[in-house]
Amino acid sequence: MQLPIDAVLPDLTAALSAHGRAVLMAPPGAGKTTRVPLALLPVVPGLILMLEPRRLAARAAAARMAETLGEPLGQSVGYRIRGESVPGTRIEVVTEGILTRMLQSDPSLDGIGCVIFDEFHERSLNADLGLALAWEARAALRPDLALLVMSATLDAEPVAALLDGAPVIRSNGRAFPVETRWLDRPLPAGARLVPEAARLIAEAEAATRALGGTILAFLPGEGEIRRTMAALDLPAEVVALYGAMEFKAQQAVLRPASGRRVVLATSIAETSLTIPDVKVVVDAGRARRARFDPGSGMSRLVTERVSRAEAEQRRGRAGRVAPGICYRMWARAEEGALPAFAPPEIAVADLSGLALELAIWGSDGNDLAFLTPPPEAALAEARVLLRDLGALDAAGRITDHGRRLAALPLHPRLAHMLVVAGREAAGLAALLADRDPLSGAPADLAPRLTALRDLRAYRDRHPWPVNDAALRRIRDEAKRLRHMAGSGAGDSTDLSPGAMAALAYPDRIGQRRRDDQPRYVLSGGKGAVLPEGDAMAAHRFIVATDLDGDTREARIRLALPIHEAEIRALYAGRIETVEAVEWSRRDSRVTARRQERLGALVLSDRALDSPDPQALARAAFEGLRQHGLTWTPGAARLRARIALVPDLGPVDDASLLSDPDWLLPWLTKARTLSDLRGLDLTEALKSRIGWDGQQALDRVAPAHFVTPLARKVPIDYDHETPSIELKLQELFGVSRHPTVGGRALRISMLSPGGKPIAVTTDLPGFWTGGYGDVRKDMRGRYPRHPWPENPLEANPTLRAKPRGT
Repeated sequence: MQLPIDAVLPDLTAALSAHGRAVLMAPPGAGKTTRVPLALLPVVPGLILMLEPRRLAARAAAARMAETLGEPLGQSVGYRIRGESVPGTRIEVVTEGILTRMLQSDPSLDGIGCVIFDEFHERSLNADLGLALAWEARAALRPDLALLVMSATLDAEPVAALLDGAPVIRSNGRAFPVETRWLDRPLPAGARLVPEAARLIAEAEAATRALGGTILAFLPGEGEIRRTMAALDLPAEVVALYGAMEFKAQQAVLRPASGRRVVLATSIAETSLTIPDVKVVVDAGRARRARFDPGSGMSRLVTERVSRAEAEQRRGRAGRVAPGICYRMWARAEEGALPAFAPPEIAVADLSGLALELAIWGSDGNDLAFLTPPPEAALAEARVLLRDLGALDAAGRITDHGRRLAALPLHPRLAHMLVVAGREAAGLAALLADRDPLSGAPADLAPRLTALRDLRAYRDRHPWPVNDAALRRIRDEAKRLRHMAGSGAGDSTDLSPGAMAALAYPDRIGQRRRDDQPRYVLSGGKGAVLPEGDAMAAHRFIVATDLDGDTREARIRLALPIHEAEIRALYAGRIETVEAVEWSRRDSRVTARRQERLGALVLSDRALDSPDPQALARAAFEGLRQHGLTWTPGAARLRARIALVPDLGPVDDASLLSDPDWLLPWLTKARTLSDLRGLDLTEALKSRIGWDGQQALDRVAPAHFVTPLARKVPIDYDHETPSIELKLQELFGVSRHPTVGGRALRISMLSPGGKPIAVTTDLPGFWTGGYGDVRKDMRGRYPRHPWPENPLEANPTLRAKPRGT
């Protein structure tokens, strides 16, 4: 049968023969996955290696090519996926991570003539790394190695530029028209995906029954598929298709149906796979992607809105065999809010595995041709973890232990646990690497381990439902890991599950806080809390293997108990004895303790007899940071004066509390909050500005105004204009208005009885103007005090006239 890709195969083979590299753009259904490797057989010497992002696609592509050649699998065409291999002599279809392992063990890829990166638009981390390593290997060791990048929706030009101007070959494909139908309005906030998807699928089935054929509905994951299947009641066969299914069940979905069929699939059905006779697509508009989850310390699958490119790929599935219809579970007005492309995994995923592979390759990543360079911050964080696990040395170089971790198909955390603890940790490693097989169970991982060892015993003791397929998958993986651990592993049969988990999560060992709540502090410094009433809270120490990622106080989803003795045995070399002199927020005082610590955990705590005075002062200063500075009237006046002299530095609370050195000498005897509240900051502020600063302060903003009677009157600097208060008679004879720092003082003049009678910033003007009115009012009230007609000719006084005068 002729396929659209066939028209460009001559151009493609010519480009590869001439340049050794090419980029092929072909829409879904063009036939690139199964036709291109076969077309390259006559022109490529050696093995053709084709990468697929999914195991099902790898198997299906290999089977289809072998069928085309009229051969059984394992003759010319084979495949290799995790835990399964059928070698081929000319073509091998492999999942993407396998190429990295091949390159690390043999950078020259001896015997391989061409590497094809299929479905590169999915931008998996393994594909990006594989292309970068293969490109460098080609430049340094194998200039004859052909590289071909194939995609349906990728922007081809950046990839071509990355490959030094590789030729771009385009296939127009062949597609029938597809009618797109949107919802009349956006789904309401809080609408649940499964009921809405089931409703739309049922509507699509009823509306398109006359078309016949298969309905392909895209849902984000296995859980949504199972629940949607349970909610549907249709006059059609309803089947599932997702990556974790058993292979035979997957193959059955890829065979033609005898009648109307509804296939509920994940994004696994977007590309590479051919599902027969699809005429209708229902797109729930969600996709599950790998994202770094700070809660688990590893990559997790999260559900997000699809990109426009993904939506277009899904829509195209309806137009392969005949005109079709695509139902979208969002309103047309929402199209513009969808991202153009899904973010590449390298930009959002945990980079621990990438950092490990780069270290083995001997690269920091900057010298490799990444289409999207790995984020520096995430890469640095990954390297810190690898050093903690012993996979990298202090200089960032790979260790022998790190090489052993890289050889295992696990996250470095779990690989470290398996290598150190040995075969006994295989079950826990498989369990932690997969989804939770129990539904509704509490945080304790022990029931999961029981179900893994003995399902009957589990069901005799526990009520929570078990996902049998997931449990079988975990058991199979545990068996494989037990075999891979080999005789060289630790084989530590005396380690409890909690101790094993602590090997993988040295930063997640939790110590219960002192209150009654099920709250923990983790060795890495973060806070975590168990669900209310969870029995795990009875344990003083736990290992939190899964958290919800909340940055303030994470919720613990899965955990195991661990004893203090086990923590000490595992991490004896990391436990530090410290003299902890600090401010206790709980007790509002300075505490001085001698403690044994593992990170943020306090394993022992005793009173410290003779703490360092400087440490005591710094702890008291931390108390000031928490409770704020207290200002006596004198200190407040001094601060207000200093604020008027910019050269003396800022004296706002935030600035003063940002640097403890100025205040430490005055805090050596402060222990309690009451001590801090009674602290007079006057002398400390003077010391802070120094002798020269005090002299400058007295010139620009003196503390007092000296009256004609040589009396010192405090100047108030709390307001915008410095001010003084004094009795009017004390200013007799003063013809020039007093100033400080070139600014006029605000003078509040008082009556003999001490009551305000006038305010001025122009004393000569007051004497010639307002004084007359004041004199008229005051002479009768205070007849024994002088009220001269010309105050400039009178002597200043605070005395009353003698009686009888």
